Amino acid sequence: MEIIISNASNKPIYEQITDQVKAAILAGELAEGEQLPSIRTLASSLRVSVITTKRAYTDLEAAGFIETVQGKGSFVAGGNMELIREERMRGVESLLTRAIADGRAAGLSDGELKEMFNLLMESDD
Repeated sequence: MEIIISNASNKPIYEQITDQVKAAILAGELAEGEQLPSIRTLASSLRVSVITTKRAYTDLEAAGFIETVQGKGSFVAGGNMELIREERMRGVESLLTRAIADGRAAGLSDGELKEMFNLLMESDD
């Protein structure tokens, strides 16, 4: 797992870490039960504060993406398929909302948007 921190981003560093770890879990790059780098190791490799990585791990744990075992480390949480599905659904909803807004801004009617969506759905078969 490679995490890239952008100082030009308007997102806080802990949020960039959280988003990238979540994305790796959702994409299957990090498997259930896989151990994550320790907070100190990750902080060192990213050249950020331990407090920053601790915040990211705390947020990931609160969201159910990782589990921390005292003295052993942090691991990708098991049994989170429903959580992963929900996260993916939110992402799709966001993309569809944006597509609808872009279509309306281009002057497309709801009927035209639905027709376009249906045609695109058929082309995937």
